[in-house]
Amino acid sequence: MSVFTPECFNFLNLLSVNNDREWFKANQQQYEDKVRTPALLFIEAMQPHIQGMSPRLTAVAKKVGGSMMRPQRDSRFSKDKTPYKTNIGIQFRHFQGKDVHAPALYLHIANDRCFIGAGIWHPESKALNAIRTCIDENPNGYKKALRELTAKGFEMQGSQLIRPPKGYDKQHPMLDELKRKDFIAIKPLTIDQICQADFAETCAQEFAACQQLMRYLCFALDLDY
Repeated sequence: MSVFTPECFNFLNLLSVNNDREWFKANQQQYEDKVRTPALLFIEAMQPHIQGMSPRLTAVAKKVGGSMMRPQRDSRFSKDKTPYKTNIGIQFRHFQGKDVHAPALYLHIANDRCFIGAGIWHPESKALNAIRTCIDENPNGYKKALRELTAKGFEMQGSQLIRPPKGYDKQHPMLDELKRKDFIAIKPLTIDQICQADFAETCAQEFAACQQLMRYLCFALDLDY
């Protein structure tokens, strides 16, 4: 059976309606049973798959500081002051990801949107410039990664510049890619897929389609993969 169940989504729905600390504290055990424990079991099931893709990627099944992102929101700079996320975020990071902006594999589970992702989100300017330089100088590997992703139903998403980045001509053949500020490939999932018994295997197959992109981004950033 799947580790994720409709009860998990029911809890996330209840949390969206009762997003305050008192309610969460009163329902902490439900969160542990229906959300956190299934997520940690899923990360455990993914460990051999992730390690098989790259020994540089981490799959850490622990409550704090592992692959599961914490439920608390950072609302310091947001108008939305609700304290908890109403989604599950699981990130299989490059082991150097804490020190540099490194590519990662990502799973997002929520009632309004579920998706699988791969790549790098909001890289700092030094990393962003390195990726752009690599695309300019080595476009073929990047094009190959895009073809593989498109064939498997992924789409590159994220923020983009309106004008060409500094130093690049507006006639550049890769201009649309050079304008990216995020290099993230996204593929939507359904709640039914996530609740299937073989979801870990499905997820591993989807991540496998992203390996060309992951290798390319790590190459651009001079990281092992």
